[in-house]
Parts: sequence; structure tokens; C-alpha cells
Amino acid sequence: MTSNIQVLRRVITELDHVRIYNLLKRQFGNTSAPQAEELSEAIDNADLVRPQEIGPDVVTMYSKLRVLDTATGEERIITLCYPPDADAATGMISVLSPVGTSLLGLSVGDVARWHVADGKESAIEIRAIEFQPEAAGDYTS
Repeated sequence: MTSNIQVLRRVITELDHVRIYNLLKRQFGNTSAPQAEELSEAIDNADLVRPQEIGPDVVTMYSKLRVLDTATGEERIITLCYPPDADAATGMISVLSPVGTSLLGLSVGDVARWHVADGKESAIEIRAIEFQPEAAGDYTS
């Protein structure tokens, strides 16, 4: 079976890679949770760069994004975060969620795609990065 989902190039910082790898180990250990496997594969296949070398148009941890829901045309602001800070009501989206995993390492203009519980595909286009820690000179967040 072939997939019609476009494979997008991901770029993540070495620091995000280490922190997410450690998060997955703590959270899931040696279990094979589907979301953990998907995120692990995403970070392992990404191009790794030093935090000082990441482009300002790339989604990193704690980036604040303006996104467009491709189904509804609704724009909203979300921030990619770690699970303890997640609060969907305030736009704080966990990297462990399907949408969070799909966003990490993508660039402005890319469309993040994921499947919801009923198996349907959802998608959002990254319209702008309103804030990125690395672009603001914070290389350790």
C-alpha cells in the first residue's frame, strides 16, 4: 500500500533531539506506543543542527506558530511544548500529541498532516513563526 502523505524534510536542534529522546525513554521506556514510535522516527530521521544554526522559519520546541486549519480555513496561534506545559485550551500543544509530532522540525509554508482517532487525516499549514526561542537568542530552552 502506498501513502499519499508527502514526506517533508525536518530540521531539529541537537538539544531538542536529546531532550525528546530522553522524554520518550522516561515516558514510554521500552514499550512501543504508536505516538512514541512516530516521534522517535521523526527525530531520528531529521537533519540535526546546533541551536545557533537553526533557521528562524523552522518549528522548534516552544516556537509560537500561526497556523491555518486546511479544512476550516481558521487561523490560530499555537505553541509547541513538552507534556507538562500542554494545555490545548490555551494553544499549548504537546510534542507527544499527533499534531505536535507532525509540526516539529517543519518550516513556514509546510503542511503538517496527522491522523485523528477515527482514522481521518487532519492538516494545518504553518503560516508564520511568531516566536522561536533560538531566533530570540535563547539556545537552551
